[in-house]
Amino acid sequence: MLNKGLYNAMITSVGHYVPDRVISNKFFEEYLDTSDEWIRTRTGIQERRRLDKDIPTSFMAVKAIEKLLQNRGIGIEEIDLIIVGTVTPDMIYPSTACIIQEKMGATNAWGFDLMAACSGFIFSLTTAIQFIQSGSHKKVIVVGADKMSAITNMEDRNTCLLFGDAAGAVLLEPTEDKTYGIQDAIMHIDGKGGKYLHQLGGGSLHPASHETVDKRMHFVYQDGKTVFKEAVKGMADVSYQIMKNNKLKPEDISYLVPHQANLRIITACADRMGISMDKVMVNIHKYGNTTSATIPTCISEYWHEGKIKKGDNLVLSSFGAGYTWGSILLKWAY
Repeated sequence: MLNKGLYNAMITSVGHYVPDRVISNKFFEEYLDTSDEWIRTRTGIQERRRLDKDIPTSFMAVKAIEKLLQNRGIGIEEIDLIIVGTVTPDMIYPSTACIIQEKMGATNAWGFDLMAACSGFIFSLTTAIQFIQSGSHKKVIVVGADKMSAITNMEDRNTCLLFGDAAGAVLLEPTEDKTYGIQDAIMHIDGKGGKYLHQLGGGSLHPASHETVDKRMHFVYQDGKTVFKEAVKGMADVSYQIMKNNKLKPEDISYLVPHQANLRIITACADRMGISMDKVMVNIHKYGNTTSATIPTCISEYWHEGKIKKGDNLVLSSFGAGYTWGSILLKWAY
């Protein structure tokens, strides 16, 4: 159960960005043993977006933040803190948060990157909540941004079909009305899952070398069947648990906002919670798995379309490499 501080943290603005370049399933039909029907049936993905080769993750994050600020009607100088959930930082260091801060002129903000794979956004959001609850920060931006095309082996059918590039951002501010904002959060990790989903090259264990490049160790590796099975259980169980902890029934939930890894995982999670798919935010068919960006892009799109109302109960849920998984319950405040 989330410990409550002086304030609740509420989302007061959202923004997202996806690249213009669309990669349809037919693109992969041209050189891989696959088909549009096979991809749709197995994953729910119809197309995904791809950022140009020489443009970094920070570019998308800045675009998402610009929209967020415009929607809120404030300037970047009002931001206290920027937290970036990503597995594709522009570089190992300086942090992508530093790069964003410099690009945007956020002279009053500090920040850092947080790496939790596909759970990067909800881990970052849970971290950001603490700064708002304590009263030490008034405006905190949480960004989920990933350029997955930069670390995907386009010859590996197990992964190249799945991923896309995008960024989504939310603004957190304090409220004294504790019936609104983030109500609860449950987070988990299990390092035993690392062998099934990882990127081996580039760290201190396997620094970049001719060998690591030749062995394609800088790309995503995934044991699809194992990860699928664990993700179904992890996301479904934690989403159900947060409902149970807060004595919520299926009819009390306005939206499930799941990580967009696979439509079958999303459906299984909704079934476990006892909610119908019309209460589930889905954009995997358009963007694929954008890792840290999936949940915030969903929220931003649905808000811009007028589908989220003040007082709506949202359950955020994700599962990623590590393993990492968790769920957040929030009551929409604006």
